[in-house]
Amino acid sequence: MSENLPVAAVPAPPISTRRGMWGEGSGDTSGYGGIVRTVTPPTGSEPPFGPWYDEVIARLAELVAEPFQQVVFDRGELTLHIPRAKLSEVVKALRDDAKLRFECCMSVSGVHYPAMTGAEFHVVYHLQSMTHNRRLRLEVSCPADDPHLPSVVATYPAADWHERETWDMFGVIFDQHPHLTRILMPDDWVGHPQRKDYPLGGIPIEFKGAVVPPVDQRRNYR
Repeated sequence: MSENLPVAAVPAPPISTRRGMWGEGSGDTSGYGGIVRTVTPPTGSEPPFGPWYDEVIARLAELVAEPFQQVVFDRGELTLHIPRAKLSEVVKALRDDAKLRFECCMSVSGVHYPAMTGAEFHVVYHLQSMTHNRRLRLEVSCPADDPHLPSVVATYPAADWHERETWDMFGVIFDQHPHLTRILMPDDWVGHPQRKDYPLGGIPIEFKGAVVPPVDQRRNYR
């Protein structure tokens, strides 16, 4: 086995403690206010994971030097945490190598973890191998003060609009994207609405004969 293969990581400290169905300050009306959950980041898993999972990890480690920050195997799904500097090289290897052949990028999505200092933004890529009928998840992080990742559009053209949506909603900048503009919000919109620190507010929504007030002006059932 290659010396580039990952090893299990030391358990990470909790990110936060959430109370209720939706967390603090959400106007929770679900009736589950007594729920208390500790949120912890994933930690590395120890191989072996199963036949093709181990083959993919070993082959990628042969093709790319130090491609993993950690590997997480959970509920039968494999997630490879990739350094952002290695992302372009990793996706090309995953697409082009005959033993891997992950030809399709099915989705790109963002996540915001304000408490993860230095890795506040995570971007998740779901890849599909039509040749081998396999699915794989990549996860890459970047800091809030430098929210840049390399675009994968040159390798996976279908990621174009997905990267635009992640930029629009989270503000992650995909370098070398051919046209990184808003796709859901108006061009002159200020901010990125799916960030956890985005203010809960809005504008009235008008219907025929009725108006729905902004979120922060609706009735609180507490």
